[in-house]
Amino acid sequence: MGIVNITKSYDAKFVRQVEEESGQNLELCYQCGNCTAGCPYTFAYDIPVSRIMRLVQAGQKETVLKCKSLWLCATCESCTTRCPNNIDVAHVMDVLRHMARREGYAPVPTVKTFWDSFLDSVENNGRVFEVGLLAAYVAKTGRFWTDLDLGPKVLPKGKMHFKPHQIQGKEEIAKIFKRFKEESGK
Repeated sequence: MGIVNITKSYDAKFVRQVEEESGQNLELCYQCGNCTAGCPYTFAYDIPVSRIMRLVQAGQKETVLKCKSLWLCATCESCTTRCPNNIDVAHVMDVLRHMARREGYAPVPTVKTFWDSFLDSVENNGRVFEVGLLAAYVAKTGRFWTDLDLGPKVLPKGKMHFKPHQIQGKEEIAKIFKRFKEESGK
């Protein structure tokens, strides 16, 4: 990552939006690095968590929303637990991921596709339907041979069913998705 000229690229609206949506005061972050030190996925990130927090403080919207780290974050909350200023860093990362999605950024398309397939499954079935999720993901990505060897190991255990379970409250789940679509204009 190169030098950032915040005089030219500072986006105050972005900083306010992240703070409003996350409910966090990002000025409290003094770059101790505990979030990065505790993150189990730092090895895979293009930008470590502490640097993402600093880039948000510096109003670097495009750099933050284009980074792969947002999509690789497991939201395990190690960063949040380790923050000495009680910033919910995991929630900030989640907000940033949602913002990236709204802005059309998906630097790790397979993760976005999995996320979309998961949400479609929950919306249609009231809960995740694993076989349907797998089929949708494979159909969208073309990754037919990925984890093919797991089928014979998983199916005999009776944990995966070929029909979705009927659940109570399916209508309430549908209302949540409907309300989200109405409020977000989708």
